[in-house]
Amino acid sequence: MNCTVQFMIAVPARTSAEVAALPPRRRWLTLAVLGVSLLVVGLDVTVLNVALPTLVRELGASAGQLQWIVDIYALLAGALMLFCGGLADRLGRKRVFLAGLVLFTGASVAAAYAGSVTQLIVARGAMGIGEALIMPATLAIIGSVFTDPAERTKAIGIWSAAVGAGTVIGPMLGGWLLDRFWWGSVFLVNLPVGVAGLVAAVLLVPAAPGTRGRRLDPLGASMSVAGPALLLWALIEGPSDGWTDPVVLAAFTAAFVLIAAFVWWELRAPGPLLPLGIFRHRGLAVGAVLILLAAFAMIGTLFALVQHLQFNLGYTAAQTGWRLGPMALGLLVAGPLAGALAQRLGPRYVAAAGLALVAAALTVFATTGPGDGYGRVLAVIVLLGAGAGFVITVTSDSIVGSLSERDLGVGSATNSTAIQFGAALGVAVTGSLLAGRYRSEIGRSGLGAGEKAAAHDSLGAALAVAERLPAQAGAAVARTARDAFTAGLGPAMFTGAAIATAGVVIALAFAPRRIHSDDSGDPS
Repeated sequence: MNCTVQFMIAVPARTSAEVAALPPRRRWLTLAVLGVSLLVVGLDVTVLNVALPTLVRELGASAGQLQWIVDIYALLAGALMLFCGGLADRLGRKRVFLAGLVLFTGASVAAAYAGSVTQLIVARGAMGIGEALIMPATLAIIGSVFTDPAERTKAIGIWSAAVGAGTVIGPMLGGWLLDRFWWGSVFLVNLPVGVAGLVAAVLLVPAAPGTRGRRLDPLGASMSVAGPALLLWALIEGPSDGWTDPVVLAAFTAAFVLIAAFVWWELRAPGPLLPLGIFRHRGLAVGAVLILLAAFAMIGTLFALVQHLQFNLGYTAAQTGWRLGPMALGLLVAGPLAGALAQRLGPRYVAAAGLALVAAALTVFATTGPGDGYGRVLAVIVLLGAGAGFVITVTSDSIVGSLSERDLGVGSATNSTAIQFGAALGVAVTGSLLAGRYRSEIGRSGLGAGEKAAAHDSLGAALAVAERLPAQAGAAVARTARDAFTAGLGPAMFTGAAIATAGVVIALAFAPRRIHSDDSGDPS
């Protein structure tokens, strides 16, 4: 930690006025550098998804371990985002941003050469900490550099498009790599981009001074990790251990106690990790809820969608990646379009429209039948990409635009925390509902006791067993397991659709009508 702090403090700083007065060309070059770095972060959100079936085969990962490989990253990124946002305010945003790039890139190399599921989970956790340092710093830098509201709206549209593009390019690039190299190659792609981004950031990104008066809150940070971690553990382990298992119930209880204790402490701490008064700004409070719901739906759906494409429809990793590609079009078009529409219609209606598209996407996926092919998947990913692009852009802009310069770091961290917690909960809830229904269907099937035991854990495990059985028996196991997985899509996706629909209601009722209005009072 000492080395990291020394590295961060070595960056020379400009005054806030100098940063705000940068010439246009320098401002947009700064955004380009941040965009490249965010592209890597976006890549890692989804690049691993396409490799999940491979990890079942190569590392013997169980269904619960797959959820942890995805969720440990989102958990640590989300839980530490607020702490790192305060760190950025205190030490300087560029310094924290550079430190995050170093950690993220180094941990990517460690993940590439992990020899077990445990090692991979640890490396992924370190990458999540790197993202926690990167994300709030980038959005706060944008808020400092782009002081004109209209210009900042465009910049945030590009910011969200960069994250979104990386999110969708990830499966395509990951699939291409998996068809040619070993599974660890999906992480090594971060190395050249991370190094290039680091060099460009040192040269081009301005360094505004930190706000030295903001205290750090290590106790609050500890509770913000422990509470959600126990909640995710209980959600992931519930389908296998049983929802009434004493350990699972104890984990749920401890999680809610720690989350309540976190809120109690933040109301009384001399230097709170999350100043709860910041939620008086309606744009921030509502925006954080809406972006959490959008991330829940999007990442939870991708977790199931990749397995559906490879295990059910039989596509290779590369074929899966390319078939997810149309989502990129939806995100890339929707991000800038949302910024323009928000200027004319206001964020309320644009956010509601985005969540309605997300709900429609999940409803289409929930009604998937055993004979449905890629056409239904295409409808899902286009609707999902467009909806997520709308929501992420307008809510991020509402959050940043509602805050003063001093609170940009914490406010930006709140935005990024909502995304990561939404993603983590989406994977945990979607995965648990899917696994619970899958296991129930396997238990009621006509398979023999030995075949049921072999197929019980996951669809990937069932297909691996089916390949080793005689042709007729193997085909029966594979068909039963695929039907059970498809049946599990219903409860998992309908739940996500209901949550997105609730987001539509919240947006219409509470989101501000105008961009950057003083929304601490009347929502209009």
